[in-house]
Amino acid sequence: MPFQHPEEVGYGYVIERYVTRKDSEHARYLQLKSGRVLQPGWPHAERFTRHLIDDAATITDAELEALLGYEWRSRLTAAWLIGVGRRATFRERIGDLLLASEFCFSGSAYCFALARFGTHADAEILTAYLDRYLPRTDLRYDQPALLRLDAHHADRFTESDGLWDQWAQALAHLQDSPDYTPAEQRRWTDLHCDFASGWARP
Repeated sequence: MPFQHPEEVGYGYVIERYVTRKDSEHARYLQLKSGRVLQPGWPHAERFTRHLIDDAATITDAELEALLGYEWRSRLTAAWLIGVGRRATFRERIGDLLLASEFCFSGSAYCFALARFGTHADAEILTAYLDRYLPRTDLRYDQPALLRLDAHHADRFTESDGLWDQWAQALAHLQDSPDYTPAEQRRWTDLHCDFASGWARP
């Protein structure tokens, strides 16, 4: 499917409203990408998060589709809104985008959304993703969301000398990095999901 600017489908306002919206000194997509909202002591955390929760509850399916049809910044933001709002009707769409892997950066947001849904179907999507991409040692893909969902699904990837070890050891910048152990990746995804759960509307 060709990429379309939201203006082409009658939703030109969604980029400024949801993606580049400035709840602090930087655009929303930058804050989501950096994970700054999870860092203790960030002074804008409460305001930023409340706006994110509100938008996740009120954005329409058509607006989300307009964002998902465009580039990585809009897709990353849309996936976060879908995950925070637990819009499970977007499972297939998110899965298709994850498996296509057309852009860098947005993949982590797709994994977050699937981890928030947290069902067997989501684990199956992530398993298919890892089967396709972990053997690709020319790419930087990881599996934190899979660990969050189901250790049974993750075991065959994380066993000693399994696909995870082979992938991490093949990339010089990941070798012996504590940030890319399965346990650390699981911890980071837990932080994201617990953050979203803690701020969810009643």
